[in-house]
Amino acid sequence: MGRVVVGWIPDFPVLAGGALEAEAVAVVHRDTVVACSAAARTAGVRRRMRLRVALARCPQLRVVERDLAAEMRVFEPVVRHLEDTVMPRLEVIRPGLIAAPARGPSRYWGGEQQLADRLIAAIGERDLPARAGAADTVFAAALAARTGQLVAVGADAAWLAPYPVGVLGLPRLTELLQRLGIRTVGAFAQLPEDKVLARFGSECAAAHRTARGHEARPVTARKSSDEHTVVHAFEPAEHLLEPVTFVAKAVAEQLHEQLAAAGVVCARLEAGVEFADGRTLTRIFRHEGRLSALAVAERVRGVLQAWADAGTLDAGGERGIVRLVLRPEQLSAATGRQGALFGERHTPEELERAAARVQAMLGHQSVVRVELGGGRGPADRVRLVPFGDVDTGRRLPDGPWPGRLPAPHPATVYPAWLPAQLTDNAGEPVTLSGRLALSAAPAHVAVEGHGEAAVAGWAGPWPVLEQWWDRERARRIARIQIAAADGRAWLLVIEHGRWWAEAHYG
Repeated sequence: MGRVVVGWIPDFPVLAGGALEAEAVAVVHRDTVVACSAAARTAGVRRRMRLRVALARCPQLRVVERDLAAEMRVFEPVVRHLEDTVMPRLEVIRPGLIAAPARGPSRYWGGEQQLADRLIAAIGERDLPARAGAADTVFAAALAARTGQLVAVGADAAWLAPYPVGVLGLPRLTELLQRLGIRTVGAFAQLPEDKVLARFGSECAAAHRTARGHEARPVTARKSSDEHTVVHAFEPAEHLLEPVTFVAKAVAEQLHEQLAAAGVVCARLEAGVEFADGRTLTRIFRHEGRLSALAVAERVRGVLQAWADAGTLDAGGERGIVRLVLRPEQLSAATGRQGALFGERHTPEELERAAARVQAMLGHQSVVRVELGGGRGPADRVRLVPFGDVDTGRRLPDGPWPGRLPAPHPATVYPAWLPAQLTDNAGEPVTLSGRLALSAAPAHVAVEGHGEAAVAGWAGPWPVLEQWWDRERARRIARIQIAAADGRAWLLVIEHGRWWAEAHYG
């Protein structure tokens, strides 16, 4: 069994965004925290936490949307430095996390501990904190890197055994195992392999292999295959970076289509560019069938931008790019997912028949699908479309939508606005002028069915003027956020001089 060494830069997405050391920062993707600073963790923010919950725990939290290409651009000089000073070939699992075979480099540096120390020192030379670990598998080595440990040869399973099953990274499996009383990785590893595969499917069977100290996906004897390599030639040579990054997504989609047609997945993916002067630059990413075509394109774009910033992609003279190559490595069979206890993959025909039966019994509106849409208000962001209907009101969710309310989003959006009152200290109604000036500071808020409370704070108002050219659909309103002293928070709307409660923040 080969040994693996892993280098890890804690909170790398936060560092890549240029956050200050004492600043409470959270990097989010799809309203979920993917990384946070030490100051944010002190305030109670954690990874995988919903953004709304994180802001409730840390109101001063600075939220940064994740930019994977930017992270790759910052991380690429670190990877090149490691290749030049520590080991000649390594894999990028994700920005801030690399893995490499430990056997050769450890012999060169005098042992695994010396290799780990050299890896940490080399990353430190780029002014970044780092930790390193080694084990028989990538998963165990990555987990060991968090505490700077070297797991003994053949001891991965025993070392992993005390950890909670949540470290395996499958939330639904974790929830089910805990209901069954299986709370540690060691207890999960003791289950029969064939029973796990039959009951939970191939994805959970891969996690079971990990728990037993094996690589999640068996490696075939064929490490790479030019049969599935995808190449795009630029004629004449391309001297601009943007056309190359644009082509990268199309090339990645072609690669995924070829692998799917062949019924295989790749554990690693090598991306390379060839220049007119004969040079070749390559980078290897960990894939394991999990990266979409867009994710591959983002990684390629980040690496190319990093090379360009470092002057490596000098496009002058005869140094233009002539080929972009994506080469899959370590191919294995794509087993798909079993129809198991949860996570079933049904065919579209089965879904359509089941939905049609329910609609026939309960009505056309009984089965709906959620569609993200564009708009400025919270009710415009999500629409429920009956299954089988064409979404005729589709609007691009990304906008631009001037006047759109920023996150956090309300927990409850009322289908029909609730009558509300906003008064000042004298008990007089608070009004809004045509120049968006409040007649007085809000002092009390009352929402129908929810009583009255003092106003602890407020923000706004923000005007919304929509479709003024259409008399029937035109809307002129203003929104204001109200924090009440009873702990509730409201999104109020004023229209034609009257206040309404549009949403409630949970």
